[in-house]
Amino acid sequence: MAFYKQHIFFCTNQRSDGRACCQDHNAQEMRDYLKKRVKEAKLAGPGGVRVNNAGCLDRCGLGPVLVIYPNETWYRYESKKDIDEIFEEHVNKNRHVQRLSI
Repeated sequence: MAFYKQHIFFCTNQRSDGRACCQDHNAQEMRDYLKKRVKEAKLAGPGGVRVNNAGCLDRCGLGPVLVIYPNETWYRYESKKDIDEIFEEHVNKNRHVQRLSI
């Protein structure tokens, strides 16, 4: 059995050479927001959900992005509303959010 039911990685990479990167779209703020939602729902920790920063996930042109394991589901998001939908549908109900999928 996996240590976490779900492990969510947010690309929070910041590039200094002007190329596209997720941090240009407030990725850290969105990661912190989802982590707070997970904690408030008492889903955080072993056997539950873990939300982590990640370096570049090589999907910069599609960003900002996150990936959820073990499902290997990739999402693009633009707002807290998108993060809320990922939380409610994927994290809570294990339902794929097609409109945000990449």
